[in-house]
Amino acid sequence: VQLQASGGGLVQAGGSLRLSCATSRRIFGITHIGWYRQATGKQRELVALITSGGSRNYADFVKGRFTISRDNGENTAYLQMNSLKDEDTAVYYCTVRQGSLDYWGQGTQVTVSS
Repeated sequence: VQLQASGGGLVQAGGSLRLSCATSRRIFGITHIGWYRQATGKQRELVALITSGGSRNYADFVKGRFTISRDNGENTAYLQMNSLKDEDTAVYYCTVRQGSLDYWGQGTQVTVSS
């Protein structure tokens, strides 16, 4: 299974971006889909998670600004990012957990300029 993250780019502070994560094929038995990010010189950190049941979890630093969603029919997950801040600059990765297996996408760069 391959994951393709897209939608990153350069945006001014306060702006919005929508990231997409497409899977190469339909994945059955998904436990959750998540978005992580890694800024230069920092560890990768969880941004948001959506479970198979539709429950959503967000890191405190994105609550109220980011929204994770999924489209089961298109095997795609999204991360709507609003009110972007300088500190949101990072490479964003999507991940899918299927049982004990984790699949990762290649990452998409998000750069927020002030």
